Amino acid sequence: MRFFISVLLIALLSFTACLYLPWWVIAIVSFIVAVGIPVGAGKSFLAGFIAIFFLWLVMSFFISNANNHLLAHKVAILILKGDSPYLLMIVTGLIGGLVAGLGSLTGSLLRRNSS
Repeated sequence: MRFFISVLLIALLSFTACLYLPWWVIAIVSFIVAVGIPVGAGKSFLAGFIAIFFLWLVMSFFISNANNHLLAHKVAILILKGDSPYLLMIVTGLIGGLVAGLGSLTGSLLRRNSS
């Protein structure tokens, strides 16, 4: 149950924080949630990763879908060397998920070391 609460809190707080702060605040939010809710280190990483992976995947799809994936096609050609906007969305989710997962892992390990 604490795992699902961690996932929901990370996703909701990160979404709210990213409205006003830079994108990397997801690591800070994940860190704070992991310190506040005691979950194992592996589950903590997974909670941060899943929360932000799916949040960024869904957000990038809706933002890109609003303009028929025009910008996503161009960026995918530049970065991925192929015309695949959906792969670009997955890569976006992976990057965000890794940042949030590492933030959660750090918070979980800090909580374990301080107690």
